[in-house]
Amino acid sequence: MIVGRTLHPGTATGEPIRLTAPLSFWGGTDSQGRIVDAHHPQCGAILTGRVLLMESGRGSSSASSVLAEQIRANTAPAAIILSRPDSIIPLGALIAAELYDLHLPVAVASYDEIPDGAQVHIAADAMQATITW
Repeated sequence: MIVGRTLHPGTATGEPIRLTAPLSFWGGTDSQGRIVDAHHPQCGAILTGRVLLMESGRGSSSASSVLAEQIRANTAPAAIILSRPDSIIPLGALIAAELYDLHLPVAVASYDEIPDGAQVHIAADAMQATITW
């Protein structure tokens, strides 16, 4: 079990996908939740329904609106766990919660011990995020 800091509350379960480089949802992913940034080491990987593990987001403030739209279209990751705080990603989750009543959890935690292929569950309330597998 890992306890982290909640950036946006929610609960989710999914298989983890660990990115080796930061990602911007704007220009970095398509409407199907696939990484399309040709320079990203995991170009072609599908994020939809997975627990996204990455250091932080990268780039444009427009990424929040792209993430909100992916949440609405059900093509977003199930949850996002960052190793350092980012303001753009939880903003996208907040927009989706306010506009569509859809809640994608976003947390900051040390995720190194989460095994690949596990079913990861995240329960993030206002105070903390609990991550189990």
